[in-house]
Amino acid sequence: MRGERSAERVVVLALDGVYPFELGIPSRILGAADGRYEVLTCTVDGRPVRTSADFRVAVEHGPEILATADTVVVVSMAPPYIPTELTPEIAAALARIRPDARIVSICTAAFVLAAAGLLDGRRATTHWQVADRFRAMYPYVDLDPDVLFVDDGRILTSAGAASGVDICLHIVRSDHGSELANKVARRCVVPPFRDGGQAQYIEQPVPQSGAASTAGTRAWALERLGEPLTLTELAAHARMSLRTFARRFNEEVGVSPGRWLIQQRVARARHLLESSDLSVDRIAGEVGFATGASLRQHLHAAIGVSPQTYRRTFQTTR
Repeated sequence: MRGERSAERVVVLALDGVYPFELGIPSRILGAADGRYEVLTCTVDGRPVRTSADFRVAVEHGPEILATADTVVVVSMAPPYIPTELTPEIAAALARIRPDARIVSICTAAFVLAAAGLLDGRRATTHWQVADRFRAMYPYVDLDPDVLFVDDGRILTSAGAASGVDICLHIVRSDHGSELANKVARRCVVPPFRDGGQAQYIEQPVPQSGAASTAGTRAWALERLGEPLTLTELAAHARMSLRTFARRFNEEVGVSPGRWLIQQRVARARHLLESSDLSVDRIAGEVGFATGASLRQHLHAAIGVSPQTYRRTFQTTR
């Protein structure tokens, strides 16, 4: 089907109880990718569906459009609407999806994929608040509730709300490289990259009103990733004690300063691997890793591949 169209067709399936915010994510993110994606929305019968809010949503398409999709995105629904088993209408709609189509779930929509048997034996994620319920219902799924999204080849699952943005940006990055993904992120004014392995924000405390922020120091550090930044230097820039800085940083970001630096260096290294022909050792130095071996170790820990494999994949895509 892709060969017959200039853009990849993405069909979003809205079910009863759909969250309006999540319903709009694929169209907003993928629709900003320079015409690379055509995003259409359907329901299981072509009729309007109830949302989690006080209104219904009418769509232009029925389930027949699913048979034409290159990618299908099933959107999350409020917990009271999570099906304990597939209704005949949902089962019939999912049966229309082509065997080679990519399937994506946002948040609680993982329950729908699991009920259809699509996640058996696969690693997947969903919102942390419903993780126990998910495990009890689908013990054959390798559930990881501590990550933002999981890319398991043809099937991708994501956690709550904003992680739908992350997984759509990941799709753009995987299909067309980081340059376009970053452009889309800028257009939508969202962070261009949050690694799928990053922890969900579970009960993170909110900094006290009026408290000094580490945001300025984070921006300062991003301009100096190639330097051997220490916690002492970061705290001094923020004009805080080491203890106060580490605590405030964790409150605001959700990870330690050291872990955050590694994440930013890996992200910068990924961009250079995609967009330049610099050697691995040179990239390691540019982003602040002591050696190419250190870069290889951290990249493999983050995404499970070597720099050479990553470059080969994404430079070919680009």
